[in-house]
Order: sequence, then C-alpha cells, then structure tokens
Amino acid sequence: IQIVARGLLDVLRDFSNNEEDFLTVMEIVVRLAEDTEPTVRTELMEQIPPIAVFLQESRSDFPVVLSEYLTPIVVRYLTDPNNQVRKSSQEVLLILLEQDLISQHDIENKVCPVLLALSAPDGDDEYKAEAANLICKLVSVLSKSTVERLLLPRFCELCGDGKFFQVRKVCATNFGDICHAVGQEATEKFLIPKFFELCSDSVWGMRKACAECFMAVSYSASPEVRRAQLSPLFIKLISDPCRWVSVGGLAVLVASCSSGNTFSRVVSSDGLKADSVEDSALAGAELTRLSPATSASLKLPAGSDLPIHSLPGPGSSTCPEGPEDVFNNFIYWRTPLPDISKDLELLLSEAGPQEEGCSRPETVQHSCVARSEIQKVLDSLQEHLMNDPDVQAQVQVLSAALRATQLDSVIEPEHEGAEGRNEGSVSAPSPAPDSPTALSASSAQKEPSEPRILRSTDIIPQPLLDQYVSMTDPARAQTVDIDIAKHCAYSLPGVALTLGRQNWHCLRDTYETLASDVQWKVRRTLAFSIHELAVILGDQLTAADLVPVFNGFLKDLDEVRIGILKHLYDFLKLLHEDKRREYLYQLQEFVVTNNSRNWRFRYELAEQLILILELYNPNDVHDYLMHIALKLCADKVSEVRWISFKLVVAILQKFSSHSESALGLSFISELIIRFRHCTKWVGRQAFAFICQAVADEECIPVEQFVEHLLPGLLSLASDPVPNVRVLLAKALRQTLLEKAYLRNAGNPHLQVVEETVLALQSDRDPDVSFFATLEPKCRGTADV
Repeated sequence: IQIVARGLLDVLRDFSNNEEDFLTVMEIVVRLAEDTEPTVRTELMEQIPPIAVFLQESRSDFPVVLSEYLTPIVVRYLTDPNNQVRKSSQEVLLILLEQDLISQHDIENKVCPVLLALSAPDGDDEYKAEAANLICKLVSVLSKSTVERLLLPRFCELCGDGKFFQVRKVCATNFGDICHAVGQEATEKFLIPKFFELCSDSVWGMRKACAECFMAVSYSASPEVRRAQLSPLFIKLISDPCRWVSVGGLAVLVASCSSGNTFSRVVSSDGLKADSVEDSALAGAELTRLSPATSASLKLPAGSDLPIHSLPGPGSSTCPEGPEDVFNNFIYWRTPLPDISKDLELLLSEAGPQEEGCSRPETVQHSCVARSEIQKVLDSLQEHLMNDPDVQAQVQVLSAALRATQLDSVIEPEHEGAEGRNEGSVSAPSPAPDSPTALSASSAQKEPSEPRILRSTDIIPQPLLDQYVSMTDPARAQTVDIDIAKHCAYSLPGVALTLGRQNWHCLRDTYETLASDVQWKVRRTLAFSIHELAVILGDQLTAADLVPVFNGFLKDLDEVRIGILKHLYDFLKLLHEDKRREYLYQLQEFVVTNNSRNWRFRYELAEQLILILELYNPNDVHDYLMHIALKLCADKVSEVRWISFKLVVAILQKFSSHSESALGLSFISELIIRFRHCTKWVGRQAFAFICQAVADEECIPVEQFVEHLLPGLLSLASDPVPNVRVLLAKALRQTLLEKAYLRNAGNPHLQVVEETVLALQSDRDPDVSFFATLEPKCRGTADV
C-alpha cells in the first residue's frame, strides 16, 4: 500500500484526462488516508504537495478538487495520534499556504477551527505547542480583520499559558509577526500587555526571545508607547541578570546601529528619550562641558532641527502610520524650554576657582562641582516638568548623571565602570584602569582629540552610539558575554557606513580597541572586513587609521592573517603607490606560517599575487614577487604548485606586455636552473607543467619559447622517472603540436618535436606511451 501511495502522482498523470478515471483515483486517495499504518499515511502526506501542483496546472476545477479531497486529509492529520504523521501534515500545510493553494474560505472554516480546538486551554501540551506554531504562521496569509477575529484572542491566551513553557516560547519567538499582522491599535491594546508578561517570564529563554524580537514589536507601536513603555522595558532586558538575555538585547542594539533604522526611537541609554529637540539638546551639550566628571557620565545628542520621531529612516516604512504620526501635539506645539545658556556660563565661571582651591583629589573635585552644577540645572527645569514630556526626559537623564557623580565620591576609581553600568549611565561605561580602553582613554586626556559627538543626530541618536561603543569595554566580555566584542566587530563596517566618513572620529577609538582585543576571533573578524572599511573611509582616513591596524594584523596569528590575505589585493589597490610599495618586502612573510601544514594559506597567497601583479611595475615584480612565485612552485603540496604555475604565467605576461624582455629572460633562466636541473623529480615535473602552461597561454614570444624553454623540455624525454616523461608526453602531444607555429611545414623545430613524440610512443612505461599516442580530442576523457 505504501508503494501505491508513492506512485499516486504517476497514476494521476496517466488518468487525469478521463474524468471517471480521475474520480476513481481520488477515491483511492481518500481510502489511503484512512489506512491504519502510519507509514502509509506519512507517505501519502509527502505526495500531496506535488499532486496539488500538478492538479493546479492540469485542471480548471483545481480549487474544488483541493477543497473536497486534499485539504480535509491534511487538516485531519493535524490531530493524528502518530507524531510523524502530524509533523508531515504540518509541513504540507505550510507548503500549501506558502504557495497560496488553499483558499481563504478553507483556511477560515477548515484549518482555523482545528487549530483553535488543538490550542484550547484544556488541550494536550504537545498538540498545543504545534498549534501555536501554525497559528503564528497563518497570520501572514490571512487578512487583518480575520486574524483579529479568529486568532488574536487565542494567541493572547497562549501567551499566558502556565502549563507548558514551550507554548509561551513559540509565542515570544513569533510576537513581532503577530504585531505586524494586527496593526498598531490591536498591538497596543492587546499585545503590549502580554509582551510585558513574557519579558518578565521566569524562564530566561522567554526573555531572550522577547529581546530578539523587540525591534519588530516596536515597529508596530506608536512613538508615545515606544517612549513611555518600550524604552524602559528594553533597558530592563539588556540589564537582565541572565547573560543570554542581555546579550540578545545587545545584539539587537548592535544591529540597529549598523543599519541606522528607526529602532533608535525605542531605546537610548538610561531611558534617554531620542526625541529631544534643539533647545534641550543644546542645553545638554553645554552640560557635558561643565567638567570632565560630568562628561564621563553624561552625553546628550547634538542639536537637530526636528525631533527624531519626525525624521525618516530606513525602517520607517515598516512602522504603521496613524493620525498621531501625521500630527502630534507634543512634537509641534509645546512650550519652549527656558534659555539657560547664561546660567551655564555663570556656572562655568564659578567652577574654575572652586577647582583651583580644592585640595581633594582631582576626581573628587570634579564630582563635587558636577553635583552642584547639575542640581542647579535640575532646579531650573522643575517648573516645566509637568507640561512637557521632553523636559521630563531631560530631567531623568540629569538625575542619572547626578547619581553617577554621587557614586564617584564614595567609590574607588577602579569600580566606576561597573557601577556606572549598574546605574545605567547615559554614556559608555568607564573601563577598568588596567584595560586597553582605559589606557587609550588616559592617553586621550593627555593628547586632546576630537570628542565622540555625532555631527548629525538624524543618523543614529548619540546615546545609541554611546551604548554601542560601551560594548567594546573589555569588562563586558567578563561580566556579560565573551562574544559581545565579536558582535561589535562584525557590525562595525555597517555602523561606519551608516555614520559616514564624516563621523569616523566617533568610532576610531572603538576600532583601535577591537583591533587590540585579546580574543583572536575579534581581530580575525576585523581583518576580514578591513578592505570594506577602507572603501567607506577613503584613502586619507585609511592611510591614517587603518594602515597601522593592517600592519599589526600582518604580524598576528595565522587565523587573523588569513583575513588580511584573502582581501590583500582589495586593500592594497586603495592605497597610494608610494604606500603600496612599502608592502613589497612584507609579502614574502606570508610564505611562512605558524603551521607548515596550513597549505591553504599559501594557496590563497598565490591567488592574491596573481591579482596584485597589476599594482606594481615590472621591476618590482622581478625584484620581489618573482622570488615568492619560485618558492611557491616548489611547495610540498601539489595544489599550491599548480596554482603557482598560473602565477608564473601571469608574471611572464606582465613582462611581455611591458616589453621587458630582459626581465622575462632572467625569470626563464631562474626557472631552468631551479626546476629543469632540479635533483628531485617533482621539480623536473614542475618544469614540464610550466612549459605546457606557457605554451598554452602564449604568454611570451614564440622565439623566446623555442630558444630558451623548448630544448630543456625536450631533454626530459630521457628522464629516469616515468612521471616526468608522462607530463612531457602530455605537453608535446596535447599542447605544442596543436600550436600553429609548430605545425608549419617549414618550421625547423617541428621535426625535433615529432621525433621526441615518436620516441615517447615506444616508451617502456605504458602510461607514457598512452599519452604520447592519445589524440588531442580525447584529452578531457583521459585526464578524468
């Protein structure tokens, strides 16, 4: 019976033209669906998708046939007691839905009722989890009204299922898709409360799933909900005590920075609202210059003419547009913030004498001054607190900064970084003094550098960038996740592309920190993308900031150097000619590896050298690259030698195309000395390979080949090793004799070549005689 089920498609192809025969076959399908053997039912399920496709192409009444015969079988098997049959039916249902073969009427009246019954609160846990997964997949093929009417209530019930955590896990994983399907109003009314419950679930896997889909959920919420509800919730997730949850949230934050999307509206450091307008932003910018201690714990975004909510972004099209997005009283009609610039100037003038006269340590001095200054600004904003949400956001930030300065006065400096993270400071956490980041920070204090402030906050909000930069703190690898730096390194080219080269100063220190990370995987990630970053930054920034990192990677582990090597040509071609020549001598260092068995490293070097030849003049190629090619041609691994023969051909073509016949003859002499007269048979075999490749590509003039290479090649006919004579027979019979200049009747070298071939045809070794006799048209078959 299983064989019968397997052959149903062929039977339908034979009898579908006759209506009676077709109906008979479909009745057989129905009877097979009732078979008691699970293997028969499983086999039948596997045949339904191709049968459905065939019927769609061959029958005009396909919707009726599918609805009456096939769909009921698939739906019935969703409740089959056999696990394998159920899994097969679920896969088939998803295939039919993806191909849009099942009508909306059948989905609503046949599929949905079964799924709702399986996902009932008193249902079996295993069936419930499977039904929940199918419900989440169905929302993409149903209309918004149908989802709200049939599936949304049950989905909300499943989100709160307390019996089986796998059901809640399925809901959390697909939460963003459900929000997108039902729209903003239903999301805020029904789904956001359930999302809060899932984000507070006792199972860390649930909270991790929520963190990973947070961006999708935020797209379906209004700006007010994002600011008031989702922003604190996301901060809670990235501060979760479980490292897997916090890492999941940080990965989402990294992705939002690298793509520059509108997720930046949702979260900013320590609840900082990204929709601050020009007045508040300028006031915050002035505050950051009050003292070094204040700057270390408070960074506000630079000014912008419009709120972030009104600025378009790459992801703005996916966000539902409601009336509040078109006109918003908060955005367009608000009481202006007070002008506190004069007060700030007064505070700055008063701060100087206090710092000079204070005998306490420098850090404590700055902390005292910062507390008094921030407290005064807070007092000046209190009268506007109830009228403007923007002021409320700024007050929250200033309060966080005030708490940070209070911690500075009672906590040892080496604990500032960790406490700053626990308090949720607005800017990047202060690194431990022993870390590379701390060293770079201290050097930055000694040598004034451009502050890490964006020149335009309509790309990425400043606090979001600060949060991204803080992930490179080596302390994060110890307390959060060891791979967090790798995530940052992987997305850094995307962040740089989003910010543009005009904002590279914001990432320069971060890039240097990652380039000196103790984990080789982080440095390897940067090495594989340094050429892409060079394209983004341009030649001047590349020479100033990337070339030193590139030089460090050249001396790194092989696992890091391979990233440089794979894109060596792409990076070198972006440098100026004088800078590029500095690497000529260093290229030969790639021949030496930490592990001599790492032959793929040398293979990659040969491939890159073929491309790099165009970047240097013939004299440089002769003095530096030619010697590397000769070493690679003598490599122990045959794969490396074969690709190196192509490199030799490319070098000879370089000399010939630039009319450097003297350099070409010098190279040919080296080839003859090193390989034709080599004491090892592998070297002499390599000479035969090289001669065949040179003749095949015609990379040197015929006169040079006949005069310098052909005599040495023909002399291999008396070589004692059969493998060498086999290669000679192939070169003469399949390549040289096919060239027009040797087939000419008056060519004096034709007779010598033909005599050598005749001698090889009578060779005592059968392989040599076979290839010397083989016709060129059979070459491909013989090689196989």
